[in-house]
Amino acid sequence: MANGRGAGRKASCEGCFFRCNLLCALDLDAPCATFRPDHPDGLKPPQQMRFEFRTDQRTRAAWAFPTAQEQARLHAVA
Repeated sequence: MANGRGAGRKASCEGCFFRCNLLCALDLDAPCATFRPDHPDGLKPPQQMRFEFRTDQRTRAAWAFPTAQEQARLHAVA
C-alpha cells in the first residue's frame, strides 16, 4: 500500500484486541485511537526502531572546562 501499512486489512472493531477480549467499553461505528490488532499471542506492542551506536569517534570535545592556568588568569587580581 502507498501509506506503508498492512496489505489489504482494514482496521475494524471486530478485529480489535480490546473488543475481542471484552475489554472495550466504547460503542462506536469506527475503530478508535486505541485500536490494536487481535493476535493469538495476545497484546503485542508495536515494533520500535532499533537503537544503534555511532561508530565514528570525535577527535575533539565540543566544549571543555578551562585548565587551572586559564582559570587563574581569568580570576587574577590586577
